[in-house]
Amino acid sequence: MTLDNKRLDITDRVVGKMSDQGFNLYVENESIGSMTFTEQGNQYSLKNGYEQEGSRIFQQVQVPSEKDAKYVDCDYENGWC
Repeated sequence: MTLDNKRLDITDRVVGKMSDQGFNLYVENESIGSMTFTEQGNQYSLKNGYEQEGSRIFQQVQVPSEKDAKYVDCDYENGWC
């Protein structure tokens, strides 16, 4: 089984909680970074695996390259999977 990198738009799932400088950003109660307000515009500081483009936030994930691919480690000597 091989894995491909995929970029998911998670903007609708991101929640911002106010802080002194801007917002702390979360997805399902997991901190993914922060957004601060500056004279040059909003500045994002996101954890590895997350990126911002325009007004959207994306997550890099690995998905199986084949549709419905499953990982199975079978013991062929005993016939059990």
